[in-house]
Amino acid sequence: MNTLNEYLNLEDFAKIIFNKDAFSLSDSVWERVEESFEFLKDFSKNKIIYGVNTGFGPMAQYRIEEEDCIKLQYNLIRSHATGVGQPLTPIQVKAAILARLNSLSLGYSGINKTVLNLMMELINRDITPLIFAHGGVGASGDLVQLAHLALVLIGEGEVFYKGERRATKGVFELEGLQPIEIKIREGLSLMNGTSVMTGIGIVNWTQAGKLLDWSVKISCGINELVSAYDDHYSLELNHSKLHVGQRAIAAKMREHLSSSQLIKKREEHLYTGENQEKIFKDKVQEYYSIRCIPQILGPISDTIDQVGTILEQEINSANDNPIVDVKTQQVYHGGNFHGDYIALEMDKLKLVITKLTMLSERQLNYLLNSKINEILPPFVNLGKLGFNFGMQGAQFTATSTTAENQALSTSMYIHSIPNNNDNQDIVSMGTNAAVLCAKVIENAFEVMAIELITLAQALDALGYQNRVSVETKKWYDEIRAIIPVFSEDQVLYPYIKRVKDHLMES
Repeated sequence: MNTLNEYLNLEDFAKIIFNKDAFSLSDSVWERVEESFEFLKDFSKNKIIYGVNTGFGPMAQYRIEEEDCIKLQYNLIRSHATGVGQPLTPIQVKAAILARLNSLSLGYSGINKTVLNLMMELINRDITPLIFAHGGVGASGDLVQLAHLALVLIGEGEVFYKGERRATKGVFELEGLQPIEIKIREGLSLMNGTSVMTGIGIVNWTQAGKLLDWSVKISCGINELVSAYDDHYSLELNHSKLHVGQRAIAAKMREHLSSSQLIKKREEHLYTGENQEKIFKDKVQEYYSIRCIPQILGPISDTIDQVGTILEQEINSANDNPIVDVKTQQVYHGGNFHGDYIALEMDKLKLVITKLTMLSERQLNYLLNSKINEILPPFVNLGKLGFNFGMQGAQFTATSTTAENQALSTSMYIHSIPNNNDNQDIVSMGTNAAVLCAKVIENAFEVMAIELITLAQALDALGYQNRVSVETKKWYDEIRAIIPVFSEDQVLYPYIKRVKDHLMES
């Protein structure tokens, strides 16, 4: 069992949300949370502190009488549970809860222990609060989405439990769980944060890494298919540029292709001094979608790394308002809930995954267009030309899905719309950015699944499946276990779905 203590890295975060690893909180976490709560309880007496004894947002100018302060927190939660659209996925919700829990565990929020305890139980018991995709503008935190989480924590709202959407109250009774106790400002502390956009962001970051790995594998397979020269991914060429990502992708390609029987060396073919023909039969250089893989995937790799750094910093940051600082014995008002950091990273991630999708679509087109590749039948049709269709129908799906990604790549970071009586006069739209990024990533897996089936068919068309590298043979066998080689026309959509799921889960 994992124990959360001082710092939660993305690797351990992923184990909890994807592998369902149970976790607990260390004694030091419980101690600092209790110390923060006790300090705020004493400090808030006879002082005006936002969200403790004032209204919220533009209503902060109104004092709340002491007898109404607890009711104020319930009012905040209930009034902001206004989300609409599709429910977030269980993985996204679990990630959001863990991100919120970890931020609150830092001891800057003045909440009581029941909050963290119940959030931990929801994750460990696989109880998923109903949280909708639409609602937050990502400025005063993920107010609407986190209100739906808070609604469940006070024993109201709905959850997904054992595959069913059910009332929270009934599930809590079955599981022997008690709602949280609201004592000072627990409602505001739960809702004033970037944890939904950050949690979804970590899911996106994890899946983006898988897409990048698969793109390298597929690109290597196409290089083998066309018997490309090896110098475009050589150490010498790629180390003449200083970019970390480009060098890393080239190194992966060298490792991947080291056992291939199909890759050529230029010095053995074009540097012998024996080439006297006027028009060369073999290509001197391949198309960019084959030859420029380090230069195309390099910046994507660098961006994914940068996004991971920001996400890890955010889950280990206090991102509500105000901040309770036990060390200085003060409460500081500000805007740590503003989601610009995550909004920008999600836009960047969305942009590079769209470029990766475009690379996949162009490589697919190369495989399908016999006039371009000059080695494969049209549409990699292994049946009777004119009578069978091969992968022709699937290309339409890949093209339209790529186009959707291009349209979705418009930035949310720069689409601020003032609201909340202009109290929130510039916002991040970070939650929207994270949700749209998730859609772009899912679309990318769909395009890549079609490309991978096509490439497997192409390897069979040329009889290369036993001459490829060890790494290519490995994924080839995995794909063939899902969809065997075919020459007669197939209903492909179930296979595309199964290959997509394989890519996402591997």
